[in-house]
This record gives sequence, structure tokens and C-alpha cells, in this order.
Amino acid sequence: MNSSSLNVFVLSALSVALAMVVYPTKGYAQNRGVGKDFATRSVAMAKNGMAATSQPLATTTALQILMKGGHAVDAALAANAVLGLVEPTSNGIGGDIFVIVWDNENKQLHGFNGSGRSPKALTLDEFREKGLDKIPNIGPLSVSVPGAVDGWFQVHEKFGRLPMTDVLQPAIDYARAGFPVTQVIAKEWKSGAEDRRDFPGFKEVYMPGGKTPDAGEVFKNPALATTLETIAREGRDAYYKGDIARAIAKYMEEMGGFLAYNDLAAHKGNWVTPVSTDYRGYTVWELPPNGQGIAALQMLNILENFDVASMGFGSPEYLHLLVEAKKIAYEDRAKFYADPEFNKLPIDWLISKEYGKQRSALIDFDKPGLKYDPGDPKLEKGDTIYLTVADGEGNMVSLIQSNFSGLGSGMVPWGLGFQLQNRGALFNLEEGHFNTYEPGKRPFHTIIPAMVTKEGEPFFSFGVMGGAMQPQGHVQILVNMIDFGMNVQEAGDAPRMRHDGSSQPTGEVMKDGGTVNLEFGFSDETLAKFLMMGHRVKVGSGGYGGYQGIRYDPATGVFFGATESRKDGIAAGY
Repeated sequence: MNSSSLNVFVLSALSVALAMVVYPTKGYAQNRGVGKDFATRSVAMAKNGMAATSQPLATTTALQILMKGGHAVDAALAANAVLGLVEPTSNGIGGDIFVIVWDNENKQLHGFNGSGRSPKALTLDEFREKGLDKIPNIGPLSVSVPGAVDGWFQVHEKFGRLPMTDVLQPAIDYARAGFPVTQVIAKEWKSGAEDRRDFPGFKEVYMPGGKTPDAGEVFKNPALATTLETIAREGRDAYYKGDIARAIAKYMEEMGGFLAYNDLAAHKGNWVTPVSTDYRGYTVWELPPNGQGIAALQMLNILENFDVASMGFGSPEYLHLLVEAKKIAYEDRAKFYADPEFNKLPIDWLISKEYGKQRSALIDFDKPGLKYDPGDPKLEKGDTIYLTVADGEGNMVSLIQSNFSGLGSGMVPWGLGFQLQNRGALFNLEEGHFNTYEPGKRPFHTIIPAMVTKEGEPFFSFGVMGGAMQPQGHVQILVNMIDFGMNVQEAGDAPRMRHDGSSQPTGEVMKDGGTVNLEFGFSDETLAKFLMMGHRVKVGSGGYGGYQGIRYDPATGVFFGATESRKDGIAAGY
């Protein structure tokens, strides 16, 4: 048998084998197609305002604030406050925040980086003395300054119309009266609590009666209600310089941590200029590092050198190209993405078309790359929630907020009703790296909001949650819409790819090309061909993110909203 016949034989055998696999259907929305091979649903449409979040109560809260005359920012902040209560598995006022705002009156984008810094008293030597080569994912050493509340007030001061007492009241009311826990969140809550349950203060807030709440069970958090009331009444300094700050510092000292009152008092997030690339006539905007948003821009610059549309959605050729583009961009991510206040970062070069074309030449369509080196730009020395809201005036907000991993560090200061983030676990402990731990430094960040404009008008506000999945998700959503012609809902419901195993800013190095995770929904033929190309593949394993998006048509003033079945949320307007 010659090699060509052997390939056909192997391909046929793989197709037969894959066709015999019985995929689980429980928990998946089947037979809801509206013209696609995958399950999807209708797009939400409205003219006066739109909100898309990962939990229904947050979406309805945003709409209520819009109906009271609030700006899109007011509605987004109100929804975020509610999500910190109803989805503590992903976010809360112990975490960080990033925001992009489209100001329709001035036709201008504004970016805000609300990430906190490492404790000043914690040094690299402290980790070495403890014999650590990596920062623990949970516990007191993983805690960095929470930036969310400062971010709320800075963004509100610039754009808000309603008082913060009105903005935070829905979250306060739900915290006191209670709310029914939704299905996806209940499952993640139970999973995330397992390795945090023994930390002092955790069970008292998140495991009432000794267990996490089941789906449909009403959960209350009166301590968080009191904390939010204090913040609403006294402002951001109540959190960073008042009794809340003192309570956080006292608890952290008791836990053997290093986050101190002075770290909180010194915190201030900053306004930043969004960066962009053009992709087939659409301008895609992300925030610059210390976040990972420019990885999406780098991937798009690589993809633009190929006729993606002709490959077709879900084809092995497209998936191969997407995976290889991700690997290439993530090697730069592992080396260069870090706090710009501590490093001279080559951002302009990394997101340039010239560099994208240069890097695209590395892709071999016959086989996957097992290793890619990061670029050489000639340097000079030197689990998350996403939501988007639009108001009737055309203002749009793209907001992402996170504890980092699940229920954060597990550190729950007495009497405050929230957990502190574990974002500090993303530092590298290898000396000389851009992302090496230093006191007062912002860690590499995974959470990234995005916005797309076209010819100077807002087109699309969107995000995809999920750690390293986020740039991969951004690119897949955009390619689905721009290259494959999907609408805003279909683009999110289409099955996704997630590549794991790239080199990381924390120090890990890609081995043997990593693993490609393919969600249920790709054809058996595609899977068979993809395997034959040499990719290591897992089918159906979780972690494909959680998408929300709002597209705007300036000609009609109509908003088109979307969310997805992977989360509990809804998109709705009025």
C-alpha cells in the first residue's frame, strides 16, 4: 500500500471510529438550530438600551438603571456589583477591573486599567526563603491589591449620571433579601470551595450551613450588603483608607500575608490609551499590557495574511491556522507582556502589520509547530466575568472584572462578605523576566475587554471570559463574524477551539506543541483530518470561556445583543 492509499485508509478508519463515539447531550442545548449546524438562538434587539451579562439578575439590573436615566457606565457598574454577589466564583470587590468606554458624543474611546499592585513588604527573597519556585495559587501569598472599587469610582466620576448610592442599591438589596443561585454558578461554586473551605472566614460567607448553595437555593450575604452600603455612602476611600482597609490589613496579617493598609491607601488605577489593529476593514481595540489583549491583535495580524473565509468555519485547515497563530502570539505573550512601569515593552512592534506578516511565514500547513521562539523586536534595555452595556445615546461599555481563579485566594476578611483575589499567582519567580515578582508591581493580567469600530463609529463591544482562553476567544468571535458571516449570536454559539500548553508569563515552557481542545460540534471528518495532521486533541473538555457582545448599527440605532448557553446569562434590551 503506498503512502497516499495508507492516508486514505487511516482517514476512513478514524472517521468510522469517531462516528461511533456517543457524545453526552445532557446539559447541552440540542435541536435549537436556526440555520446552523450548531445550536444557537435569535439575537436580542432593541433601540433604547441593551445589556448582556453572565447572570439574568445582573442584566435586568443594568436595564433598570438605564430606564432611570443612567449612562451606560452607571448600568455596567450596577451590573458588576450584582455579579460580585451572585457570581462570586468569578468576580467581586476583592478583584481587579478593566474597562473600555465608547463616548458617543465625542466619538472617542477611553480605556481604564484597574489592576492592583503587589504588597510592598513582600520581596522575591521571601519566596526563596520558603523554597518556592512558583507563587501558590491560593492563600495569602497570592493576594495583590484589589482595584475594582477604585475603578468603579474613577469611571463613574468621568461618565456617571446617577449617584453611586443608586448604582449600588440593587446589589445591596439582593445581598440582604437573597437570590436564587443559578445552575452554572452553583456547579462552579461547589468545585471552587473544595480547596478553600478551611481558610478562616471562607465557610462563614460562602458555605452557610457547611455547604455551598445548590442551584435554586436562595443565598444571602448581609455582610457584603453592609460593605456596599458603606462604599456607596462614603465613597472609594472607605475601601482603601477607612475601616474596610483596616479590616483587610488586619485579617491578612493574621493569615501570614503581606498586603497591608499602606498598600491599599496608595492604590490608584489609571486611564490608558487603547491600542488597535485593522482586520479586513474593522478596527479592533484592546488595552495594552500588563493585560494580554494585544495577543488577540497579534493573532489577527497573522490570520489576515491568509484567505480564511475560503477555508470555511470548522475546517481542519482553518483550525490548524488558528492554533498555530495562537502558539506564535503566545510565545511573545510569555516573554513581553508585563507591567509597563517596570519594563520597556515593544507594543507598537508586536502589533504591527510588518511583524504579523513576518510571523505568519513560520506556519507550516503540513504539520503543527512543536516549538516557536518569541520574536526579536530589538528591545532597548531599560475565572472572570465580562459584561457589556449600551445606552440609547450610543454610549457603549466593555467591562471585565475578576478574582482571577475561581473563588479567588480563599482569603475572606472577617465581616466584609467578599474574598480577595489571587492575581499575584501570575507573577514569575525567575529573576530577569519581564513579569518577575517585585514589590509594588502589577502582575501579568488575563482579563481583557474589547471593542470594534468601523469608519469611526462603534460597531461591536464584546469579551470572552476564561484566563488564557480570552485572546483565543476574541479572535474566534471576530473571525466568525467577519470572515464567516455569522451574526452576533451565532458567532458566540459556534463551537470553539482552545489550545493549551503554550509558554506562560509565569515561566512554563511549551512542550511538544501543546494540546488542542475542541468543543462538541466539529464534524467527525474535521476531527479525523486534524488528528492526521499531527495535533494532540481532546474533544469536549471544558473551559471555552463565556461570551457577551453587543453590535450597534448607527444607521438604524438598533443594538444587537448576544450571550451564550455556556453560562447562566441573558442579553436583553428595551
